[in-house]
Amino acid sequence: MEDGFSSYSSLYDTSSLLQFCNDDSASAASSMEVTDRIASLEQRVQMQEDEIQLLKSALADVVRRLNISEEQQAMLSRKGPTKARPMIAALPLRSTVNNGTVLPKKGGTLPSPSGSKKDNNSPATKSTVKRTSSSEQVGPNNRKDSGVDSKSNRTRAGSTGSNSSGKKATENKQREPVFSADEGYVKMYLKGRPITMYMPKDLVDTYCLEAKADLPPKKLKLDWVYGYRGRDCRSNLYLLPTGETVYFIASVVVLYNVDEQLQRHYTGHTDDIKCLAVHPDKITIATGQVAGTSSDGKQLVPHVRVWDSVSLNTLHILGTGFFDRALVCLSFSKSNGGSWLCVVDDSSDHILSVWDWQREERLAEVKVSFDVSKHFTDSVVVDYMKNMSSLYFSYLYFLQKQEKPKFVLSVTFSENGDAITGDSSGNILVWGKGSNRISLAIQGAHEASVFALCMLRNGTLLSGGKDRKLISWDENYQKIQTVEVSELYGPIRTVAEGRGETVLIGTTKNYVLQGSLDGEFIPITQGHTDELWGLTVHPLKHQFLTCGHDKHVCLWDSASHQPIWTKTLEVSSPPRWLVLDTESKDLVTVHTDGNDQLSVMRFSPDGHFLAIGSHDNYIYMYAVAENGKKYNRVGKCSGHSSFITYLDWSVDSQYLVSNSGDYEILYWIPSVCKQVVSVETTRDIEWATFTCILGFHVFGLWPDGSDGTDINAVCSSNSKKLLVTGDDFGKVHLFSFPCSQSRAPSHIYGGHSSHVTNVNFLQEDSHLISTGGKDMSVMQWRVV
Repeated sequence: MEDGFSSYSSLYDTSSLLQFCNDDSASAASSMEVTDRIASLEQRVQMQEDEIQLLKSALADVVRRLNISEEQQAMLSRKGPTKARPMIAALPLRSTVNNGTVLPKKGGTLPSPSGSKKDNNSPATKSTVKRTSSSEQVGPNNRKDSGVDSKSNRTRAGSTGSNSSGKKATENKQREPVFSADEGYVKMYLKGRPITMYMPKDLVDTYCLEAKADLPPKKLKLDWVYGYRGRDCRSNLYLLPTGETVYFIASVVVLYNVDEQLQRHYTGHTDDIKCLAVHPDKITIATGQVAGTSSDGKQLVPHVRVWDSVSLNTLHILGTGFFDRALVCLSFSKSNGGSWLCVVDDSSDHILSVWDWQREERLAEVKVSFDVSKHFTDSVVVDYMKNMSSLYFSYLYFLQKQEKPKFVLSVTFSENGDAITGDSSGNILVWGKGSNRISLAIQGAHEASVFALCMLRNGTLLSGGKDRKLISWDENYQKIQTVEVSELYGPIRTVAEGRGETVLIGTTKNYVLQGSLDGEFIPITQGHTDELWGLTVHPLKHQFLTCGHDKHVCLWDSASHQPIWTKTLEVSSPPRWLVLDTESKDLVTVHTDGNDQLSVMRFSPDGHFLAIGSHDNYIYMYAVAENGKKYNRVGKCSGHSSFITYLDWSVDSQYLVSNSGDYEILYWIPSVCKQVVSVETTRDIEWATFTCILGFHVFGLWPDGSDGTDINAVCSSNSKKLLVTGDDFGKVHLFSFPCSQSRAPSHIYGGHSSHVTNVNFLQEDSHLISTGGKDMSVMQWRVV
């Protein structure tokens, strides 16, 4: 098959094929390798510190329980012998409104907290907690307990996100929830631990655990996708005849009409999209994705989807079960009308294959990962371009006056058939048609790597590089003009011809720019450049704010789909919390609480208090004055034995409820930082929001077999009729509210290719915003 492969080589525009190479130091993404390793080490140290804190808390609780046991034993010995009873029945719970457990059962461990709540957990053994009420009802489909598989990071090269965020789906079955009519509570189990949730009094008599919840009356429709994947992908930006700019982020292909401010979306993929090619007919598009794992543990294999850009219908699916790890390059043939599709995967051998895509048949394949082969003749080196599509060209470099470049990063073709390449040393080389010899060398065309080349219809050549410069060259390869894009946008990753005189640029900082060589370039799309976690919405306007590990805080307008402002904040140690003026983006005040990560913060509905949850197990309470410009610490709420994860306020701002990393539910009077232990006081509190993942009104959102960390975010609508969640498998779930029946049904929506880190309804519940973690995307959904 390899012998016949050369017959296909002349049919392809290899601009997208030769863009693939492991350009270590030349790539903008690779320059972050050291930073990523340092960040990983810092995260590991933080995880260990958190685990030490948890172990200290667990040990203190063991000592407390032993002391209680010894006291009770002493009292019993004074009273005389009595009938023996199990130890667990003799040990009191920490609080009457606690969720019922702090320590794991024998053989289990407390969860290790981290900033992203994605750390490994050891399996928990079967729970031995005995039910004490004879009126407890057990839910249907009673199952035996079993442990949860520990989460394992997927090692998938070439992908910045994953549908399961590094976690492996589990096959375990957890204990069914139980209902106590006498006490008026429902008890559910996560990792074998009981979580007791008291319901309002007026529901006790009518509540039935076996009742089935209804699907929500509303649905979601993807309305807008914010962001672009330019950091580690090339040749993924094109203009279609419809006037739409096509690109991708996460598992969504975006078709964006800038003039009409409309987006359409192709959502056929199930994980990160890594490459894109446009057919010569300018209608058919091919996109390739990475491998992944679904929420039920099934492998999502890498494959190519060929689809119609007008109808958005999938026409063909190629390579299911053939490709390995990911797809990184695609190109349609030119001379036979695009009948064939050339594909390169991300396996160790980088298999290049040719497909008759309409018949879904593989025609040829070959390994394209070769070592450097040298043949010395008169100082000429024949270099087969390590880790590249060496089959197409044998490059000859004249070494007398220039250093041999490490990589060829870009290629395009002139009207007469000459091949033009850009390399990691900033050179542009012209190769005569049908020859493997250099006909022209432009040494030092750029100050750094040449990431992109684009031949315009008028014969002008455009080159873009790591030096952030866009240079135009005439037909004789003489420099015409140089434009330098702002450092804010980053190095130029890809260049595409737009309408008329306009040019499209994709950058490594995930901007899509539009402009002309005679004018300036302005962003038409922008996004975050690192893992994304923070999200909040404006209470009165159609605006929302996002922040992430890239240190950027962005305020967005949901109507115009454009950023209002972006501010970069420096990270310090110990962690700080800052107050910004949303009108001017000025810094109002800065405060520090403890030495640990601050994980959640919530203003009270009346605006008089601010609660901040920390990984040091405390909730810091502040009084707010002068219209949000002055903050005085009231105190700190102490009682949790693990890091704080979620907070909610009561409607009257008199009470606060908190969740923690070891599944505790505690209640507080924030004005005096005192814990409320009376069930009769807390069960009928009306809550302003429902963002806590544990509680009677939301426990139905937990799927069967969950390990307690599958759900990252919860939010109720302002009307209190809908509940939305974001999970570790890239899915957004829409439930009816209240969600107080076990395993309630939901509408499920894909699009994110990484764990969904946050969700929130906009004003008037017209739209929903969701954020992806490592896919760095923000998605706006219309509620219909």
